[in-house]
Amino acid sequence: MKKIAILRGINVGGKRKILMKDLKLVFEKLNFKDITSYIQSGNIVFDSAEGLDNNLLELKIKKAILDNFGFDVPVIIRTQKEINEIIAENPFLQNDVDISHLHLTFLNKIPEEQNLKLISKMNFSPDRFLINGKNIYIYCEGKYHKSKLTNNFFEKKLKVTATTRNWKTVLKLSELSNL
Repeated sequence: MKKIAILRGINVGGKRKILMKDLKLVFEKLNFKDITSYIQSGNIVFDSAEGLDNNLLELKIKKAILDNFGFDVPVIIRTQKEINEIIAENPFLQNDVDISHLHLTFLNKIPEEQNLKLISKMNFSPDRFLINGKNIYIYCEGKYHKSKLTNNFFEKKLKVTATTRNWKTVLKLSELSNL
């Protein structure tokens, strides 16, 4: 079954550097097949014949990265089906929207209800977000790096692990998983 591993915080600002060719070797050692990496931010599409659920796969990959590179990297897994559903359900996809304003924050788990209630009352206009299960759709009027809707913000408010990709990357991960 095709899966997508999304790693948080590697190759950012020269810290926690992992070459994609080395990361692919780790995935090969874990007996995954048909491994493809996309850009240096830690996006790996792979085939897993194991019957492990996403949470167990995340832990297995996280441990292998720690063992091979010496640092802890949060890993979030989505299936091919999930990534395709994420794309189909984006509430900010309008006919005339510039996709450079769209981002997706992947969460490691569904946030607790009380945390969702607190954050849903916050206004970040003109930026907008919508939480749907383990994903947060983001529309940034300006540049994402100037928005308050960051990984750290969502992690602190929702008490989850989060990592964000721009919409172009999300589309590419879907494309690679559908090959």
